[in-house]
Parts: sequence; C-alpha cells; structure tokens
Amino acid sequence: MSTPQRAVEPDFKEDAQVCPYPEYARMRKENPVPQVRREVGLEPFLVTRYEDAKAALVDPRLAKNPETARAALEAAGLANVYLNAGEGLSFNMLTADPPSHTRQRKLVSAEFTPRRIAALRPWIQELADSLVDALVDAAARAGRADLMGSFAAPLPALVIAELLGIPVEDREEFQHLAQLSMRPAQDPAQREGLLALNRYLAGQIQAKREKPEEDLISALVASREEERLSDAELLGATVLLLVAGHETTVNLIGNGMLALLEHPDQLELLRSRPDLIPGAVEEFLRYDGPVERATHRFAAQDVEISGTLIPAGSVVMVALNSADRDEAAFADPDVLDVTRAPRGHLAFGHGIHFCLGASLARLEAEIAFGTLLRRLPDLALAVPVEDLRHRQSTIMRGLESLPVTFTATAQA
Repeated sequence: MSTPQRAVEPDFKEDAQVCPYPEYARMRKENPVPQVRREVGLEPFLVTRYEDAKAALVDPRLAKNPETARAALEAAGLANVYLNAGEGLSFNMLTADPPSHTRQRKLVSAEFTPRRIAALRPWIQELADSLVDALVDAAARAGRADLMGSFAAPLPALVIAELLGIPVEDREEFQHLAQLSMRPAQDPAQREGLLALNRYLAGQIQAKREKPEEDLISALVASREEERLSDAELLGATVLLLVAGHETTVNLIGNGMLALLEHPDQLELLRSRPDLIPGAVEEFLRYDGPVERATHRFAAQDVEISGTLIPAGSVVMVALNSADRDEAAFADPDVLDVTRAPRGHLAFGHGIHFCLGASLARLEAEIAFGTLLRRLPDLALAVPVEDLRHRQSTIMRGLESLPVTFTATAQA
C-alpha cells in the first residue's frame, strides 16, 4: 500500500553551489522518492536509492517518449524543447522507446565498436600532450592556468568534432554552442544555443549528403535510408552525439581532478601507481559523476517506487549520483578510494539506454588523467576549494573553472 503523497519541496538543484550529497543522503533516509518543484515549472519525482534507481532505469512503465507527459511539458513551457523537431534535444534515441529506440541505437552503435575506439588512442594521447603544452604556456604567462578551459573542455570537444567531421575552423564555435545547449532550460541562452546548434548540424548533414567524407555524420547520412531514419531522427542523433560525447567527459575529467586535489593521499597513490588509473576512473564516475541525474522519464501509467505513488503523466528523474553514494550499495560511499574500482555504478546508466559512448569516455579519461599526473607532478589548486563554482544544470554536474598551479615536466 502506497504512503500518502508528501508535499512538493523546492529542488535544491536550483542553486548550483549547494553540495548535493548531504541532500541526497537526507532524501534516501527520509523520503527516497520526493517530488520537487523546479523554477522552470516542472515537478519531477526523484528516485534516490540505488536499487530503486537501477530498477527505474529499466522499467518500461517509465517511458522516454515525451509525448507520455505532454500535458506536464506544455504546462511548464517545455514543449518546444521536447516535442518539436529541430528545436531541441528532441527526436533522438534518448527520447524514444522500443522499437524506435532499437532502430536508432543499432545505427549509431555500429560506429562505436571497441576496435574503432581503441584505434583512437595514439591520436588522443598526442592531442592531450599538445593541450598540456598549451596549458604550460598559459601558466608561464599568468602564473596559473584553468584546467577546465585549457584541458578538460577542449580534449573531448576536439575528439567528438573529429569523429563527427566538423571542419577545423568551426570547432571553437561548435564547442561554445555545445556548452550553451546544456544550460538550464529557463536560461534564454540555452534555447538560443540549441536552435543555433540544430541549424549548424542540419547544415553539416546536408554538406555530408552532397559530399560524403570518412566521418560519423557521413556514415549516419549513408545509413539513413537503410535504417529508415527520418530527417528529424538523423538530426537528433547528431545533436545527441555532440552533447553526450562532449559535456559528460568534460565533467568527468574536471570532477575527477578536483577529487584528487582534495585528497592528496589518493593523488600521490595514483601518481605512483598509474596502473590503477582505469579503476580510478570508475571510482571518479561513482564518487562525483558527470551526469548527476539521468534524462527525464515519463510515467506511462501509475508506478509505485519505495511506497510513493507516481501518477501517470508525471515526470521522473533518476538521481544517479545519489544512487552511487547509497550506503546500501557501496561501503563508505563518501570516501574516495582509487583502489576501489567499483562494479555496478550507474554513472553511464543501465539497461537499453546505457551510454553508447562509455568506452570512448573511459579512454579519454584514462589518457587525460595519465597525462596530467605524468606531466604536472606538483599540480595543486590555485584557489581555496570554497571559491570554486559549479555550473547551473539540471542534469550535469561540472565546474565552471578549475584554477591550478604546477611545475611542468617535458613529455615522456
């Protein structure tokens, strides 16, 4: 029997500077599936416990198709983001259920084979070293450097731009539009960025249709007829690849480096034992993951989770970072332990929507952390940790900047 519905509470995520982990711990204990009120007008239910989260991520009653919650989205003024082709992150595999999702994912997954990803390692390593060289130059001029702007952001942006086939001269603007598109929905710049991104990528799709090259957009265009993708689905897949392939890895690198800088013992252990880096990446994903909450799900019928009744048509969000700090799933979850190599974390999701680019993100992160620890042996925060600011985002968790000091070493 479900418990009486509790009052809707304000969502602490409206303030990017509130540390989420004490709040999630409170929710897991007192009210594991709270309904929260957001400035934008939505009142989603949050799933905070690990076992509930894992089950919710594969529950077919929690649909991905936003039409399921059209009334709620229209009331919040978000129909243009979710329901109109070419105007947002709509019409992609993350807003689709089987069989549409199966068809779209099959097309894109064919381009993300382990062999293809592994072949990128030498090029990504070369790119990482070149970015550290530029970081060193910046520090020589200013006495410190921003690890986010000079390394964590450009590395995945350049990688995904290369994979998609974005012209070199467009890549700085491309990165800017990607960052705008992930701002809060109530920010006018977010919608402007999304529309500009859609227009730009629609132009790239047309260019690749007229003159195919050896890149991911060309491969998607070539497969369009065979896989029966609509123009809206083709554009949606391209937008999704950009955002998912860029922003998540930016935050993985930034959050992971901050965690190490706040835990010098773990930093020194990892520097002395680089063989631990692959497992440490998994710990960074668990400890302070880049995707704090999974993208929206919509209750296709009444659903009960941990005694809370979620009415049909409601918006549901799975709090991945809360699940990965759940005491019932991980021992000492608030402790960073680079030897832990946690199995079963939910940072990349679970089930049919598990992140397609997980292997690429892991490769980029392994190279990024390995390069930074090898090349910058005395890396340290240049400001007190309380001066750092997180960017406002409903879904992502990432830093605005990460000022650091260091003495660089030559490439080895």
